[in-house]
Amino acid sequence: MKNQKGITMISLIIYIIALLIVIGVVATFSRYFYKNVENSAEQVDPMSEYIKFNSFFSEEINSQGIQVLEAQENYIVFNNGVQYTYIPENKGIYRNRVKICRLVDDCNFIYSENGDTNTVQVTFKVKDFSNSVVYNLKK
Repeated sequence: MKNQKGITMISLIIYIIALLIVIGVVATFSRYFYKNVENSAEQVDPMSEYIKFNSFFSEEINSQGIQVLEAQENYIVFNNGVQYTYIPENKGIYRNRVKICRLVDDCNFIYSENGDTNTVQVTFKVKDFSNSVVYNLKK
C-alpha cells in the first residue's frame, strides 16, 4: 500500500469552515468596537471639559509675575511662552500645541488693564453649558 501524505478534501473543507467562523467572530467584535468608539467620540461632558480648561488656565493665571503679551478674541499669549488658542474649525482649545478641550462651541478671551488690576475674562460654551469667568492676574 502506498504511503499517502497531505490533507484530504474533507479536512480542507473543515479548515476553511473553521477559518470563516473565526473571521466572522473577529469582524463582529471589531464592528461593535468601532461603533462604540464613534459613539464615545461624539459624547462630551460639558462640565469635565470646563474643569480641564479651568485647571490649566487657573494655574497659568496664578503664576507669580505672569503678564499677558497679546490677547485676541480666540487666543491669549502669556510672558512665559504659553498660548491658549480656540480653533472654531475643530472646536478645540489648545495650550500651545496640545489639545486640552474638545467639542467646545465657543471660547473668547478679553484682556483688560485697569490701573493696578489686570483681568482676563473667559467666555466658555460647550453644548448647553455656558460660563463667563473673570480672572485677576497676580502682580
